[in-house]
Amino acid sequence: MILNYIHWNPDPEIVNIFGISIRYYGLLFVGGLILCIYILRWIFKRENIPSENLEKLSIYGMIGILAGARLGHCLFYEPSYYLSHPLEMILPITFPPDGGVKFTGYQGLASHGGILGLLIALFFYSRKTKHSMIDTIDLIAVVAGLSFGFIRLGNFMNSEIIGIPTTKPWGVIFDRVDNIPRHPAQLYEAISYFIIFAIMMTLYKRMRDRLKNGFFFGLGSVLYFTARFLIEFVKENQVRFEDKLTLNMGQLLSLPFILVGIGFIIYGLRRTKSLTHKNL
Repeated sequence: MILNYIHWNPDPEIVNIFGISIRYYGLLFVGGLILCIYILRWIFKRENIPSENLEKLSIYGMIGILAGARLGHCLFYEPSYYLSHPLEMILPITFPPDGGVKFTGYQGLASHGGILGLLIALFFYSRKTKHSMIDTIDLIAVVAGLSFGFIRLGNFMNSEIIGIPTTKPWGVIFDRVDNIPRHPAQLYEAISYFIIFAIMMTLYKRMRDRLKNGFFFGLGSVLYFTARFLIEFVKENQVRFEDKLTLNMGQLLSLPFILVGIGFIIYGLRRTKSLTHKNL
């Protein structure tokens, strides 16, 4: 039987204006964050949280996610290169061997670093607004799957973070990489994250009075990073040193989030039950 695999070869760049590249990845990255903020606006109104808090959260969150994701990629995956090229770590440029400066955009963002950066930013947001940090991360966890999914769609448009070879009929040949049918791992992740988002929103709408105090952050951490951990088995390693590891870097970085998530689920359920009994 002859399989007609999908050939995938879009130009990652939509348009180039005076040397500045507008790419699908960037639009999807920002678009996912904007959509999350839009839904958070509805959640903040439902929770009777001042709207000006959301404006501050958007600013703190954007800075934390972008800075954390960039630094996470540089330090987790390519530390030797970026520690010797520190300007390329913080600026969207490279310095070619033949001289000059080339605008590249931030080509390399790590989701684990983005979440760590967000948590640090939320600490300062909570101090500024007096909005409980644990309550804030709960609300963000409800909508985070949308942003994660959009980012993976951006990776698909870039033909990056590809899967290992496969003979499955839904295999994709990334023409920009090679002529081998591969698992569309980016789509596996995107679909998983969108499903998890639907689960989180349903639980929030129906059981918010019983699920508080870090429960949603814990559940989100377990679901998102378990999905990431499992899908890594059908991904190509991103950097060469991972070939020597039993678990790749994405899996190793996911395990702490899963363990912390379990702890938050237990704490959230116990804390909410305790407060409910105290108020009876």
